[in-house]
Amino acid sequence: MSRPIALVTETIDDACRRWLAERCDLRAAAPTDAGFDEHLGAAHAMVVRTYTTVDDALLARAPNLRVVGRAGVGLDNIDLHACRVRDVVVVHTPEANTEAVVEFTIARLLQSLRPVREVAQSLPEDQWKRLRDALITPRQASGATLGVLGFGRIGSRVARTARSLGMRVLYTDLDEIPGAAAFGAEPVDRDTLLRESDAVTIHVDGRPENRGLLGARDLGFCKPDCAIINTARGFVIDPHALAVWLVANPKGSAWLDVHEPEPIPADYPLLGLNNAHLTPHIAAATRRAKTNMSWVVQDVWRVLAGEQARWRAV
Repeated sequence: MSRPIALVTETIDDACRRWLAERCDLRAAAPTDAGFDEHLGAAHAMVVRTYTTVDDALLARAPNLRVVGRAGVGLDNIDLHACRVRDVVVVHTPEANTEAVVEFTIARLLQSLRPVREVAQSLPEDQWKRLRDALITPRQASGATLGVLGFGRIGSRVARTARSLGMRVLYTDLDEIPGAAAFGAEPVDRDTLLRESDAVTIHVDGRPENRGLLGARDLGFCKPDCAIINTARGFVIDPHALAVWLVANPKGSAWLDVHEPEPIPADYPLLGLNNAHLTPHIAAATRRAKTNMSWVVQDVWRVLAGEQARWRAV
């Protein structure tokens, strides 16, 4: 019996690629590559990451496709309804990068509260003293208030870590969180969270209702020195409204790892603002997290083998 064909459209961990190749006829091609449609038409499985869009148009060119494996958490680039209609199973890795994103978020949070300037040269005693006085920061984590928008896997663990640092934590979420699972964080409405927080971190999912979740009205509630951290989805924040707020509040700051679109275009309104700190979607960019995400190939194989997938989205 011939082996099933698995098409990998983006880079995955070498060990995971080899593991899948032992079980499948493994092919690699990006949607922009010549010959992609030929591989797609033959594929029984497809492994994607962030930049392959699996929609009805693609599925129509994949008559043999049985399973799509998303090496990652979010499913924004996969049309789940279209997959369901065509009986294509979708699997992903919802817990693969949680700790990496939590660490990144906490690092940005601490950087916003306690900016550090290093000494690069020897200084006379009077300059040394003046520098030390100039670098007294008005805040520290202990005693500050963190607002968490979205209290799922990542948001709840950020809250737990912040609580261990002595922070007061407020959160909003669509679901009611049992007391023990909140780690001492307080549920409040969104306006209260924005009004009372020294820093706001966003961990909502990709549902359409979250588009433009923070706009000009919402930012108007924030403290003038609030730090806004987004590692969730670029479309959650209106970048034009945020740029206006940052200009009007020079002591405020934005720490954004996700953007819309990506890559950032030349006319992105946050470029060039001293208090806008932009990173290229790297919150989950640790070797361990990337490997964990790539092990979606195990669920891909389970589906091909007629077994129960561990993390099935559709």
